[in-house]
Amino acid sequence: MSETPSKEDELAGTEQPFVQHLMELRDRLLYSIGGVLVALALLAFWPGPDGLMNFIAHPIKMHMPPDAKLIAVGVFSPFIVPLKVLGMAAILLALPWIMYQLWAFVAPGLYMHERKFALPLIFFGSLLAYAGIAFVQLFVLDRMFGFIQHFTPSSVAATPDIASYVEAILSLYLAFGLAFQVPIVVILLVRLGIVEIAKLKSFRGYFIVLSFVIAAVVTPPDVLSQISLAVPMCILYEVGILGATWFSRNQPKKEEETDADAAA
Repeated sequence: MSETPSKEDELAGTEQPFVQHLMELRDRLLYSIGGVLVALALLAFWPGPDGLMNFIAHPIKMHMPPDAKLIAVGVFSPFIVPLKVLGMAAILLALPWIMYQLWAFVAPGLYMHERKFALPLIFFGSLLAYAGIAFVQLFVLDRMFGFIQHFTPSSVAATPDIASYVEAILSLYLAFGLAFQVPIVVILLVRLGIVEIAKLKSFRGYFIVLSFVIAAVVTPPDVLSQISLAVPMCILYEVGILGATWFSRNQPKKEEETDADAAA
């Protein structure tokens, strides 16, 4: 019987010592930090900490009395909080660069078809994170504060502390930025063979309940913000199923072509 010739592994000979991996990781971390520092310098020049604070405070100021301002209870809050906002904005601005450095670190250990698959996921993952934050800033905050102010007694002056306000806003940014990664997670689960598409479809009802539970835990205790997180998660789950279906139909053919090229 004739044996089937084994295909040459395209990663053969590319192994690196452990120390070299550590050096590569160090370099990628330094590149990422450098990108954040550049973004920090740009944002410090324009719009500056004051402009960033005015931007994120705009949704709640729309529902406060005229000429009302956020207050600073802590002694160092007027200095620390704007710097915290500036740092978070710099990380968000440099997010594509950070994700690229992550991809560049793991890319040498991936096959060609895996590299072609990973790079679009990193790109769309960054876009989805930006979309989640923009959704919070442009849609959720205005309606959430309007809902809260509607129940505020007339004898109470709603003047939130700047530190607690920024902490709440940043936690919402993080929650929605992560929640909007649902399509990426779904596609990865299918691509790695962990879950089948049929299982994801049958899990749809459970995911709806799970999304509302997650929204109730990570958002403020008002119905509007919880619905604003749970409903997009359900929609993005369906988007992930569609994306996984598309990848599963097209990827095998591409992998066969890649393997044939490697064996040639």
